[in-house]
Amino acid sequence: MAKRLRSGFTTGSCAAAAAKGALHALVHNCCPESVEIPFPRQSRVRFQIHDCTLNSNDSATASVIKDAGDDPDVTNRAEICATVSFATHADTDANYVVMDNVLLAGGEGIGTVTKPGLSIQPGEPAINPVPRKMIAAAVKEIVADKQIVVTISIPKGKELAEKTLNKRLGIIGGLSILGTTGVVRPVSADAWTATIKASLDVAREAGLKDVVLSTGRTSEKGAEDFLKLPEEAYAMMGDYLEFSLKEASARKFTTVHLSGMWAKIMKAALCIPQTHVRHGALEVADGAAFLQQLGCSGKLLERIQNSNTAREMYQHLEDAGKTDIINAVCLAAKKYCEQVTGSEVHVYLVNHKAKILTHV
Repeated sequence: MAKRLRSGFTTGSCAAAAAKGALHALVHNCCPESVEIPFPRQSRVRFQIHDCTLNSNDSATASVIKDAGDDPDVTNRAEICATVSFATHADTDANYVVMDNVLLAGGEGIGTVTKPGLSIQPGEPAINPVPRKMIAAAVKEIVADKQIVVTISIPKGKELAEKTLNKRLGIIGGLSILGTTGVVRPVSADAWTATIKASLDVAREAGLKDVVLSTGRTSEKGAEDFLKLPEEAYAMMGDYLEFSLKEASARKFTTVHLSGMWAKIMKAALCIPQTHVRHGALEVADGAAFLQQLGCSGKLLERIQNSNTAREMYQHLEDAGKTDIINAVCLAAKKYCEQVTGSEVHVYLVNHKAKILTHV
């Protein structure tokens, strides 16, 4: 039996817990070991406070260590910090994000939004709408009748952000505080699709008419080197082929460029909407039958039928000089994508060295 993957908590819920812990310390002059906060779906969760300090400037700082469960998240085990103080007249004149009685700011390691198209306006700290509400709700449980200044920070956020797509989305200088439910689901489809949508929104707001969907970093680099489009044009779609095509269509891009390696292009040619193996395994028999329809026969077809992987199939085609069949697969992928989008699609076949082998 497969091991059940463990869920974790978002940076948003950790930030809310840290803020409540810091305010508890400030009000009661003692640091709590844990705090309980409300979640968007009416549940409540208790978080351990990792570190807590009463500062000399009438503020307090508390932190929570993020536990992402079994999700491969770059922020797993990151320290999420909140510093709180009671607002002064000078604070009320400053440029904070205001949530009820909370004046919210981004500190060290929190990115700043610089491009339109996201759920946050340019110039604001990259703390998403639901986390903002969670922070305000958690703080309100301690103090409801006074304005509180809350500054969220992640000590290693700037370095961790280099491993994300934040820079391309126009989030500069650190990480985003994310989450819509407070909970991280392992290998979350929601996280992927939200990033795809955000990337497409940024491209649209940048006024671009072309968008590039790629299945991974290697295929994206091949398209970057070939197309030379602005960085906002690129959206890493992973395995979410049909979803990404439909989202691109909804945003009315004139041209969609699809860049992928052979196995993914084959799946597009076979009209498989979700290209991860657990959703749409490329069966050797199906691939071989398709290639036979395109003209494979004799010893070549036999070798293809005995292949173990899609890559091995491609190698047999290449060794046999069957560029016509390789192109036919790309054209079939193009046809499927154009049926989904209703717009012009160009397909780029990329190898493991990020070199474009053919495009249609």
